[in-house]
Amino acid sequence: MPKLTTNRIGAGIAAFAASALTPLVAFAQDTTTAAAPAVEAVAATINKGDTAWMMTSSLLVLFMLVPGLALFYGGLVRTKNMLSLLMQCTLIAATVMVIWVFWGYSFAFGGGTSPYWGGMGKLFLSGVTLDSTAATFTDGVVLPEYVFIAFQMTFACITPALFVGAFAERMKFSSVLLFTVLWVTVVYFPIAHMVWDGAGLIFNMGAIDFAGGTVVHINAGIAALVASIVIGPRIGLGKDMMAPHSMTLTMVGAAMLWVGWFGFNAGSNLEATAGATLAMMNTFVCTAGAIISWCAVEAIFRGKASGLGAASGMVAGLVAITPACGTTGPVGAIVLGLAVSPICYLFVSKVKAKFGYDDSLDVFGVHGIGGIVGAIGTGILCAPSLGGTGYVVEAGTMGAQLYAQISAVVITIVWSGIGSLVLLYIVKAILGLRVSPEDERQGLDLSSHGEAAYHS
Repeated sequence: MPKLTTNRIGAGIAAFAASALTPLVAFAQDTTTAAAPAVEAVAATINKGDTAWMMTSSLLVLFMLVPGLALFYGGLVRTKNMLSLLMQCTLIAATVMVIWVFWGYSFAFGGGTSPYWGGMGKLFLSGVTLDSTAATFTDGVVLPEYVFIAFQMTFACITPALFVGAFAERMKFSSVLLFTVLWVTVVYFPIAHMVWDGAGLIFNMGAIDFAGGTVVHINAGIAALVASIVIGPRIGLGKDMMAPHSMTLTMVGAAMLWVGWFGFNAGSNLEATAGATLAMMNTFVCTAGAIISWCAVEAIFRGKASGLGAASGMVAGLVAITPACGTTGPVGAIVLGLAVSPICYLFVSKVKAKFGYDDSLDVFGVHGIGGIVGAIGTGILCAPSLGGTGYVVEAGTMGAQLYAQISAVVITIVWSGIGSLVLLYIVKAILGLRVSPEDERQGLDLSSHGEAAYHS
């Protein structure tokens, strides 16, 4: 990742602010960059072990979504809405896979020089063949482009599936799908380009996001918060019993998420090297620390540690370590896990109630807040003195790295927040957002899909 000065970071933020005022111009912008200095050519090679690892990682990330996230969310809702969560996760995965091939990959990684999107050079995977390759983090080591496309596709699929938990049990199925199509196009693909593409705005600020703290978790968490406010609370909130109908399924789904997350984090190394093993180790221990701290906080404030708390801590730890997993030492990862759960617990148990928004399954409280904690914490824990792998920004100081991390967080919040708000009102004007009160009371399984998850 390139190293840049703090002045250039500030310039990047100013450029982003200007573009936010004219998003259509920014989206179409195709800036040019100075030619890179000539370097000695390195013969590109494809390692079969790397390819096999990335194929496996792609399947692990799919496993996170179907069945992992679907079961995790499904267990948290009432019985009459279980099937609706399974269907939303499944159809989002299928829809985004098709979109990714048609235009998503090009918009994110199409080879354009704009800092905001990848251009249209690879629409419908134009130019992708069995012989085309994608770069890794090692000069001269490449991957077959198809496996890179597949890996990034699974990230694009799971991100919009995360925010359905915020409006679970009350949004129209057709509206969920239309919002997903619009959101990944306008919000996800540009953020993915900004963070992970070499021409991207946030990438060139020197911000570290190894596996998606900004791209996936803050992005989806902010969309979830906006959607929960715009759509409004569930009927009977605070009066009816809305406890999870199956903590068994929720725990099974959470366990699947943890297993699949190794593909998410260690796979983001793009090679089966020592870097992947560091990300793997951190994914173990940060999650463990977060589970322990969430249960400890519950025991202190509620008198008992719950299964829901353990599952929530598990996800909070996984979210927090995502941006930091490749640059933080294992001890730092444990500290991050211990720190993130109390903060997420505060938002889930106190802040949500105070402000009155109905984030049904606490997507913002866990993914949004956990992602912010992880993204900012990355700027601290990458310090060599704390066991990290080092700073990325040219200044080489913790202050400069934190500035880059906070800037990335702010840009993601603004882009996702404004984009999600506008798109929700577009969907509302076209299809409406909520099911009827009668359908909501009956449950979305029967009213939206004509079948039930369970039969008495």
